[in-house]
Amino acid sequence: MGRRKVIVKRSAAESIASVAWYIESKGMLATAEKFTDNAYDFIESLSDERKSFAPCRDPERLLLGNKCVVYRKKYTVVFFETENEIIVTEFISSRLIRW
Repeated sequence: MGRRKVIVKRSAAESIASVAWYIESKGMLATAEKFTDNAYDFIESLSDERKSFAPCRDPERLLLGNKCVVYRKKYTVVFFETENEIIVTEFISSRLIRW
């Protein structure tokens, strides 16, 4: 099974960290750490080169050629997909995407 290189841009990493910080601020330290680990594991699972993903339905991101995948029904991972790598550009709340 082949794997593509996964690159997480700073903006996406900061978004994951801000969600984890919010969870942590509510007093759930272990849950925040688990959320972060699971989010990065999910992003790493995108690297399987047998999978190809659909383009975003949001017109703004579609014009840029981005692909979107929903994570836990609440968040959307926005990324560029090539044969050799996946570049994650955004990790945002699904409510913020307007179509």
